[in-house]
Amino acid sequence: MSETIGRLRRWLAARVSPREAIRGRDFLLPPEAAAGLADVASGDLERLFFATQGVVVNKWLHYLPIYERYFAPYRGTAVRMLEIGVSRGGSLDLWRRYFGADATIFGVDIDPTCLNVVAAPNQVRIGSQADPAFLLSVIEELGAPDIILDDGSHVASHQQASFETLFPRLKEGGLYVVEDLHTAYWPDFDGGHRRPGTAIELVKQMIDDMHGWYHREPTPTPAKDAVGAIHVHDSLVVLEKRRRARPSHIVVGP
Repeated sequence: MSETIGRLRRWLAARVSPREAIRGRDFLLPPEAAAGLADVASGDLERLFFATQGVVVNKWLHYLPIYERYFAPYRGTAVRMLEIGVSRGGSLDLWRRYFGADATIFGVDIDPTCLNVVAAPNQVRIGSQADPAFLLSVIEELGAPDIILDDGSHVASHQQASFETLFPRLKEGGLYVVEDLHTAYWPDFDGGHRRPGTAIELVKQMIDDMHGWYHREPTPTPAKDAVGAIHVHDSLVVLEKRRRARPSHIVVGP
């Protein structure tokens, strides 16, 4: 655990009940607290997050080093990123500061007020993540993304619709990320423990399908042929899109 996260957890523990923390309530850090955390950040993304000014951005504490791990290779490149869920525009601003001037960053949201909080060169398009026609129109404009991040409604059916539409359009070698998987256990988001159709159950199915070469059950997801790795973290999954051939077991030596 980084010194930054350790210090922030101690700060929250003195002010926030465990129930409030688990339910994801937003807590606005005072500027002096955020500045102190930026000074001891363990990575650039943590530092940029806690140094945020002028916009509001919220993330679960443990997401920041996870994103640093997978997104770092794209820094300073002409990366194309699509984020589902814009809210107050803070996360798009964070990605811009992290990736750099050459990045192309689009966000989608159902709330038209997002148009007033996103500054160029970032772009936002208004529509539903559950509308395939809308999503395809965004991809046509953006081009094949290198990174797709679903931080939208967190409703199970919406996540499923977005994945089915967007994963085939993700660039080969790209990353498909779904945030806040814990909502898959909450009825308010069409969730429940082991309830079919949630993002958690989709990930479980993909793990089975990735190993479809070794069993005879149906493989309804693209994981058998088109997912190179499935990285499951607390409340977050990172899928690497990579074309896979039939596995080969080779023996060498005398």
